[in-house]
Amino acid sequence: MNRMLKAKGAVAGVLLLAGLWAGAAVPSPDTVIRTTADEVIAAIKSDKAIQNGDRSKAYALINQKVLPHFDFNRMTRLAVGRSWRQASPEQQKQLIDGFRDLLVRTYASSLSQYKDQVVQIKGTDSQPGDSDAVVHTVIVPSGGQSVPIDYSMEKNNDEWKVYDIKVDGVSLVTNYRSEFADVVRRDGVDGLIKALDEKRKLAEKK
Repeated sequence: MNRMLKAKGAVAGVLLLAGLWAGAAVPSPDTVIRTTADEVIAAIKSDKAIQNGDRSKAYALINQKVLPHFDFNRMTRLAVGRSWRQASPEQQKQLIDGFRDLLVRTYASSLSQYKDQVVQIKGTDSQPGDSDAVVHTVIVPSGGQSVPIDYSMEKNNDEWKVYDIKVDGVSLVTNYRSEFADVVRRDGVDGLIKALDEKRKLAEKK
């Protein structure tokens, strides 16, 4: 995960851009991300508690701006890979919940790392009528190296949702897939569920 999280300041941009604005019309994917990035950054700048590392406030912001607009079902299914079919419906639900909670707690601390980074929207490779898109962005930390972040998004029921994030070319889903496969091979699906819970608890302590 070091490559995925190599720049703490840049990681904040992952969540700053991840929430999607849900309006009456269906904006283009890059417009959605640009609009919500401004809203989330404004929320962080106005909330000293988040800036000082208040996890409860960070969780609340993530729950409001991010979670409703992520396809955690698809993300988890892609991250678990072939082992997904081995899981019962109840185990699949536990995997989705565990993966979601892990990501929320892993990135919550990054909100307090926001230090006036510049978010640049580089556009998308989708065409009108497409249901799948990749939105290209760059996070420019103050005094640091720029980090490209790409969002894989799918339009479902007139709503764009993120199902993967690439940080500096490294896919979050792919990065977890090999790790999850090793756990399932060694300890089974229940072992992966337990491992996700342990990772979540560890993330809460950081």
